Amino acid sequence: MRELSELAPAKVNVCLYLGPVREDGRHELLSVMQSIDLADRLTLRDGDGPADEVRCPGVEGPNLATAALAAFRAATGWDGPPQLLEIDKRVPVAGGVGGGSADAAAALRLLARRSGRGGDLVQLHEIAARLGADVPSQLQPGRVLARGAGERIRVLPDPNPCGLLVLRSVGGLSTAAVYVEADRLGLPRSAAELEELAALLDTADPEPINDLQPAAISLDPTIELRLAQARDSGASHAFVTGSGPTVIGLFPSYEHARDAAHHLAESGIDAQVSMPWHNPTSP
Repeated sequence: MRELSELAPAKVNVCLYLGPVREDGRHELLSVMQSIDLADRLTLRDGDGPADEVRCPGVEGPNLATAALAAFRAATGWDGPPQLLEIDKRVPVAGGVGGGSADAAAALRLLARRSGRGGDLVQLHEIAARLGADVPSQLQPGRVLARGAGERIRVLPDPNPCGLLVLRSVGGLSTAAVYVEADRLGLPRSAAELEELAALLDTADPEPINDLQPAAISLDPTIELRLAQARDSGASHAFVTGSGPTVIGLFPSYEHARDAAHHLAESGIDAQVSMPWHNPTSP
């Protein structure tokens, strides 16, 4: 069978409000997520081994895309030949930009195409929700409002044009550790406050606020330096995305963000430039 490929774009939490812990142990969330054009590329073809295999050069440890392959087969009953999934990794690992979740979502899209099953988006969403909180939001890359623990998704209109400065960290942060630290710091809002904020998001664009940012900084104080670098380079807003430690600088255009990245590069600071996701045609 011919090779199939999909892009798996990273996401930015334009805003992230943290609510109380639910009965299942996860936090209630309210977040506007925006896919960006920084993306992994996934390629799927028939494998030559006895079982499905995921290859992601340069990345050690478990990959959520492996779980996606198994979950898709279990949910749909597809018994096609073993598949080889290769990931060209460009999105930071453990950076708060949803790289693993995007890969899992792209793997589900590829499997739906390969198998001819899973065309029902509701079923794919159910599979995605079992894999992780951010996976449902990445099934259809774009701009969404996520609620619950991330599984309740509402598609939003595309944003105004803008440019994004992406400042990576040398290391990553454990999402679980950041949430534990957020609880220790007393950061979660009440359920009532979350409802009030949800109503505001229906009528106005969100301010770039991330309730997890103080917890991420507490665990990785070097984030403060990257926030200052983004602000000093002219960003209108600088914030941690997701559970961090990646920092995003917001600019009025791609050109402004590119100029800021060039300026930072002159000081030896590595920065990437991105923009909101526009879905290309997958080969």
